[in-house]
Amino acid sequence: MKQARSFPERLETTLIVSLVLGILLIAQRYNLTLYKIGLCVLVVSTLLQIAVGNLRKDASAGHSIGFIAMVLGIVAIVFSVGIVLVPYFSQLGR
Repeated sequence: MKQARSFPERLETTLIVSLVLGILLIAQRYNLTLYKIGLCVLVVSTLLQIAVGNLRKDASAGHSIGFIAMVLGIVAIVFSVGIVLVPYFSQLGR
C-alpha cells in the first residue's frame, strides 16, 4: 500500500511545478503580462525553495511553516544588510 507523503514532500513538489511554470511563462514571447507573472512566480518559488529544501522530510505542517518563516526572515535580513552597506562600500574606492 502506498504511504501518504509528508507536508514538506508535497510542498517541495508544488514548488518544483511552480518553478517549471514560471520558466514556461518567461519563455513565451507573446504576452508581457504573462512574462511578468512568470518572473514573480519564479522569484517567489526560488526563495521558498531555499527554505523548503532544508526541511526535514518528516516535519509537521506547523513546524514546517515556522522553519520557512525563520529562513525567509534570515534571507530578508541578509538582503537588507546588503542594501544598507552598498553605499558605504561604493565610497571605499574613492
